[in-house]
Amino acid sequence: MTTQPELLGEHRCFGGVQRFYKHDSREIGLPMRFSVFLPPQVAQGPVPAVMYLAGLTCNEETFMTKAGAQRVAAKLCLALIAPDTSPRGANVAGEADSWDFGLGAGFYLDATQAPWSQHWRMESYLTAELLPLITGALPVDLSRIGIFGHSMGGHGALTLALRHPGLFKSVSAFAPICAPSQCPWGRKAFGGYLGSDESRWAAHDASALMSQLRHAPYPGGIRIDQGLADKFLAEQLYPELFETACALAAQPLDLHRHAGYDHGYYFIASFMADHLQHHAQQLGAVAG
Repeated sequence: MTTQPELLGEHRCFGGVQRFYKHDSREIGLPMRFSVFLPPQVAQGPVPAVMYLAGLTCNEETFMTKAGAQRVAAKLCLALIAPDTSPRGANVAGEADSWDFGLGAGFYLDATQAPWSQHWRMESYLTAELLPLITGALPVDLSRIGIFGHSMGGHGALTLALRHPGLFKSVSAFAPICAPSQCPWGRKAFGGYLGSDESRWAAHDASALMSQLRHAPYPGGIRIDQGLADKFLAEQLYPELFETACALAAQPLDLHRHAGYDHGYYFIASFMADHLQHHAQQLGAVAG
């Protein structure tokens, strides 16, 4: 049974509170860290929440310190949840050899290949452990959870939303890896975590998952923002493939392309309010 989270730090923020936690994870088999912003409206009862999945090399602090999300979330009556991006402390050989695999690069899936399969279980951790833990310990409504993310985390948001539509009621992404089976980042991660049988990769590829559907899993729409000055756009991201897959499934997609914006957090902060409003509308948040 998962232990209760240990509060590491707490900061007053826009009338709410920003907290940082750690806990012993049964799915990961190691201590894990996460952060939560609770808006002021929690004084009246549980609120909806959006879980943000960060990108390569990031951790549970990155979003809360760089994205400028708390001011808007406080107005929209949204809690914010940010997990770490991979297990820490496993001491697996090779885990820190490269920046795009291993530490800080969990790709939000359950690895099936040794030695990664013992601890790299991010999908089960997030869906079966962390969200129940948070909603059991904090005034967050498990029936109103959205998901979004950036880059590797955008991949995670799209794929977890498509794999768990009953859990996540809204989804959006910033510069997501839309077709990881076809790009260097994804092929490296999938080959290492899932093995060489590429037929198994499609289950964790947002474009492949969407292309298999003939109905819209999110009729309220999926939002994606992509900077056109993003140095990773052509080689790694492939939003046009996800756009095509959504059209085939009649899935409404709001894909916004922005001239001059790159891949970083200045881009994310620029359009954060639009994403949080997207989630607030679909989750039934009541602005305070």
